[in-house]
Amino acid sequence: MLATTQWPEPEQTGNFSFSPAQESVLLNRYSYIVKRAAGHLRSLVGSMVDKDDLQQIGLMGLLSALRRYGRDVDEQFESYAFKRVRGAMLDEFRRIDWRPRQLRQQSHQLRDKSRELTRQLGRIPTDDELCEAMGIDGATLLELQYVGQAEAMESLDLLLEQQADAQLGSTNLNQLELKLSLKKAMSSLPERNKLLLQLYYAHELNMKEIALVLQLTESRVCQLHKQSVEMLSKKLAQW
Repeated sequence: MLATTQWPEPEQTGNFSFSPAQESVLLNRYSYIVKRAAGHLRSLVGSMVDKDDLQQIGLMGLLSALRRYGRDVDEQFESYAFKRVRGAMLDEFRRIDWRPRQLRQQSHQLRDKSRELTRQLGRIPTDDELCEAMGIDGATLLELQYVGQAEAMESLDLLLEQQADAQLGSTNLNQLELKLSLKKAMSSLPERNKLLLQLYYAHELNMKEIALVLQLTESRVCQLHKQSVEMLSKKLAQW
């Protein structure tokens, strides 16, 4: 269970703010964003986080988004709020360290074993080959893939959140530069990696859904997603 967390104090940007009554109405109106973000991350966190706690953290993220937006809600708020809510959930997961140390170590062993097999075979190893080499079953393989994926996502999520915050109150030129940097980084990725990121971040599909679209195993999608976010993070950090 996540620790009980107090609701944050107001943190409005600039002179714009909502009254408590307006905040209550807007929280109800946009509560679907919390459910959507929770569904987006549910396969990532498995059964280790209570659904009600996840909802609470998401609502706190939504309230923070309302208070930081700096203007009345418009057509851009939904996208901004989704990133804030999702980021709040990921921040809480990292704070409580929901991945046991042994699981993280096994994830790193899987990464090393996958690289070793790739060199030996001259290709990406299959799920069965990885399971045999690690002495694990398919369910454990998928769990370890998600742990490794989560670690890779942290740096990209931070960069994307910084970008979203930087756009608030910035000049049109600065906003354009940020968008062009992200677009340029995305366009430089291999086509399948680019498509995977678009499905996950733009269309908000989870790993199971992406696996169906790309006709791959969920484990392989996790591998590709981790690879994709590492490539994108590296390019954005350089720029």
